[in-house]
Amino acid sequence: MNGEFRREWLEKDYYQVLGIPKNASEAEIKAAYRRLAREYHPDRNRGNREAEERFKEINAAYEVLSDPKKREAYDRAREMAASGFGAGFGFGGPPRTGRVRVEGFPFDEGLFGDFGDLGDLFSVLTGRPRGRARATRGADLETQVRLSFEDAMRGATVPVRLEGPAPCPRCGGSGAEPGTSPQVCPLCRGTGVVADNQGFFSFSRPCPRCGGSGAVVTNPCTRCRGSGSVRTTRELSVRIPPGVHDGARIRVPGRGEPGPPGSRPGDLYVVVRVAPHPVFGRRNSDLTVEVPITFPEAVLGSTVQVPTLNGAVTLRIPPGTRSGQTFRIRGKGAPRPKGGFGDLLVTVHIDVPRRLSPEERELLERLRELQKESPRRGLGVEA
Repeated sequence: MNGEFRREWLEKDYYQVLGIPKNASEAEIKAAYRRLAREYHPDRNRGNREAEERFKEINAAYEVLSDPKKREAYDRAREMAASGFGAGFGFGGPPRTGRVRVEGFPFDEGLFGDFGDLGDLFSVLTGRPRGRARATRGADLETQVRLSFEDAMRGATVPVRLEGPAPCPRCGGSGAEPGTSPQVCPLCRGTGVVADNQGFFSFSRPCPRCGGSGAVVTNPCTRCRGSGSVRTTRELSVRIPPGVHDGARIRVPGRGEPGPPGSRPGDLYVVVRVAPHPVFGRRNSDLTVEVPITFPEAVLGSTVQVPTLNGAVTLRIPPGTRSGQTFRIRGKGAPRPKGGFGDLLVTVHIDVPRRLSPEERELLERLRELQKESPRRGLGVEA
């Protein structure tokens, strides 16, 4: 559920706005709101600017106090401010506008952990400790591989060749000369962050000395000069799952560019390009195929052989089949991501021969003479 913390919560006493005690029940909150809303409604106070502002204030108070989650966060913020945490922020001064939206309620720890902004407030309001700031991670990489249709259906392991930064083989990516190790950063004392107090809020940012890793290299590696990475060509194998789609992006965690010493590398994204098949098409996990049949097979019914990824199967054509009709063969399609297979959709088309033998022509002319009813009769035209 999406939640939010509003700075005006620290400026407004919503219980006082509604004229109710702090321990008021939900029923008391609703009753107070209805009474005040009727009294200050714009329809009853046309042209009264003061009543209009009062009505907005009443609605804002009810919006928070009628929601148990928002009310809990509001009460915590007010208690914290009353205890002196808000000194310097200007609590009780001019109203401030704006709000901070977060994922989850009332706050998202990941957002504040990375951004640093409002981190101390998050810790107090939620009762959950703040984590250490994460060091800058390595950059993500993207490359492409090409597969045949058959390999895409059964899955494959493909080689990938990358040129660029890679962990230094001498120091293993630590940036420190072998036999030594990084030391605790003297600026942030290993926390990875430095704080900048701005009154009510404590703004935190990654330490500029260590980049957020909490450690510094005092004896740099002679090969990478303390960076932890060297430029080289590396090869790795990537497993492509069965049934992959054209354009799919396969994520390989931790195989992107290395980050600063003490941080994790980026990810590698492999974009798969699947060659088209001369016979089969595709609709998600279903395969499609078009099969020609003769006019007698369509009229009288028949059995025909249909190709699949694992050999031909027999399909029964019922009498009176129309050209363009589609039949479904269960379990003969592409592999599904969560297991199992899609279906094979077989569309039949009546094949009209361009050349006829004398015997075939004679038989068709005889059939035309025996045809009693024209298929065009319902169109209101002459047969």
